[in-house]
Amino acid sequence: MAKADKKASKADETEASEAEDAEGAGEGGEGEAKPAKGKKKLAGKTLVLGIILPLLLLVGGGAGAYLTGMLDSVIGGGHGKENAKADTEAKAEEAKKNYVYYELPEILVNLNTADRKVHYLKISVSLELENKEDVSKVQAVLPRIIDNFQVYLRELRIEDLRGSAGLYRLREELLTRVATAAAPAKVSDVLFKEMLVQ
Repeated sequence: MAKADKKASKADETEASEAEDAEGAGEGGEGEAKPAKGKKKLAGKTLVLGIILPLLLLVGGGAGAYLTGMLDSVIGGGHGKENAKADTEAKAEEAKKNYVYYELPEILVNLNTADRKVHYLKISVSLELENKEDVSKVQAVLPRIIDNFQVYLRELRIEDLRGSAGLYRLREELLTRVATAAAPAKVSDVLFKEMLVQ
């Protein structure tokens, strides 16, 4: 009999809790039905796939078209002809300048190596000067120019001279050093006549 009373009291408690849940749902309280988790994830995916992804594709495509120059005609790129004309005029004006070339003596240095094998660099260089008056200024400081070149070239490794990037860096470094040593003479460029690595 005691078991029957316990079952009856549990059944009454269950009915009471269900009644409370029904009242809470009717009043709009905490008992409202919550959306399923699957639907919430689906809404986020729909947002990403439907709005954000196409927006990123449009922005990326527009940036790519701008950088490749495909949008020049649309956004006022008609200045290209004017820029080309200005570049042509600048090159023609530069060609009219009477540059003077001064040949430096041949330089032979041993390169910096980690192994015991000795490597040499033999280089012949011409300096491009803006006018004839600068030749005497360069001749006056020629020992300083040669010294600056020797000090720099002896620290180079064979790896530093590989490829066009290595030659470009070498040209820029030599131009910086000669411009500093030959100032106030204007050295426009350093031209390689011969370069041999052994």
